[in-house]
Amino acid sequence: MAGVGPGPLRAMGRQALLLLALCATGARGLYFHIGETEKRCFIEEIPDETMVIGNYRTQMWDKQKEVFLPSTPGLGMHVEVKDPDGKVVLSRQYGSEGRFTFTSHTPGDHQICLHSNSTRMALFAGGKLRVHLDIQVGEHANNYPEIAAKDKLTELQLRARQLLDQVEQIQKEQDYQRYREERFRLTSESTNQRVLWWSIAQTVILILTGIWQMRHLKSFFEAKKLV
Repeated sequence: MAGVGPGPLRAMGRQALLLLALCATGARGLYFHIGETEKRCFIEEIPDETMVIGNYRTQMWDKQKEVFLPSTPGLGMHVEVKDPDGKVVLSRQYGSEGRFTFTSHTPGDHQICLHSNSTRMALFAGGKLRVHLDIQVGEHANNYPEIAAKDKLTELQLRARQLLDQVEQIQKEQDYQRYREERFRLTSESTNQRVLWWSIAQTVILILTGIWQMRHLKSFFEAKKLV
């Protein structure tokens, strides 16, 4: 049976990456409620050197109509992003609706926090605010219509650019998965080593305790016989 050469294997690998790229998704949309000056944080797993774009808009609770209405322009929203090492990547004040952007330089869990520092919310919204948040990671953060207009790309060229960006993002995610597996392996080895040394220490303590008890009992019985 004839074997498969390295050329076809590389071609099949590229085709598999392109297939995964077509199915990949990196956009996450949600909404949540916060109170006055309350902070709400989210954990986002982000590979190394990856662009992240967050779009948000706020709505205030109307007591009379009992519905959420668009917030007033004077409402302030503070956005803070920390990397896995706890370093602040972004800390900025925005309005009631805005967009924030940052690029990761360390792979791992990034903390994205939002909170309102406006006391007007307590007067007009009863301290209740709804925040719609949409986070786009990797190639999904690219504005391809704007790129096509700027670089004067044809539809085919734009599609090829999208596929290449998606393949690059998948490779970054695969590298991040390998990084996580390596950290898990090191943590497991460290834990197993500590358990082993603890078991050895317990065994030594039990042996020393047994020796001490035997000597103590021997001395006790010898004393009893002398009496």
